[in-house]
Amino acid sequence: MSLKKKQFISFYTILRKGIVRIMRIWSQTLLPSVVTSVLYFAVFGNILGSRIGELNGVPYILFVVPGLVMLAVITNSFTDVATTFFISKFFSRNIDEILVSPTPPWIIIAGFVASGVARGMLVGVLVLIVSLFFALPAIAHPFVVFLFLFLSSLVFALLGLVNGIYAKSFDGISIIPTFVLTPLVYLGGVFYSIHSLPPLWQNVSLINPIFYLINGFRYGFLGTADVSLFICILVLFSLASILLLVNLYFLRSGLGLRQ
Repeated sequence: MSLKKKQFISFYTILRKGIVRIMRIWSQTLLPSVVTSVLYFAVFGNILGSRIGELNGVPYILFVVPGLVMLAVITNSFTDVATTFFISKFFSRNIDEILVSPTPPWIIIAGFVASGVARGMLVGVLVLIVSLFFALPAIAHPFVVFLFLFLSSLVFALLGLVNGIYAKSFDGISIIPTFVLTPLVYLGGVFYSIHSLPPLWQNVSLINPIFYLINGFRYGFLGTADVSLFICILVLFSLASILLLVNLYFLRSGLGLRQ
């Protein structure tokens, strides 16, 4: 059997396990984000949106759709990889078997991250479908929508892997989503435009990486954004590259893996 075929089998096995887990417990992996999104669309879209009217020249509910989709994508891609890797490390212990096998680190990363990307993109599509019951969002640039859906899932799946490798307990898994991701997402322009903020807070928002992915994604729907599309793409590629290198270092050095 050739080396490439062996590597593909390793990748496929890790990915298949992740996908099977997602679909087997769909009520925990897919349904919660759909239900939460219904509440967001109902409250922020219909109730508050009817009072706010328009933002940046579009109905408020259409303005928040990209942000709410991205909120679900970020949360699910991160949680999937962080939880799956942590369970493999501390409970099923099968990560030890993978590490002592000839499987190279980049294959391990690709397998776990691909599962997180699949869950993130699937949930994003489901939330977008739910939004159709509240509004009919126009998609100005379909390729940009798909690109940011994929890149955002990729970035936060890689971040979830960093968390899963380094976490020492389930508390360590929940700290980053609760105290880091959630504030950054809500301050990243999900419900407002940066131009509605005072100058000081506009500048503060520019150091929030999630601000760029939400704006790039919103550009795909509305054709307008608060910052350049090129800058948004550059930020995502930079984050993905940095996180990939961090994961490679962790796996090769054994940092966070040695018990």
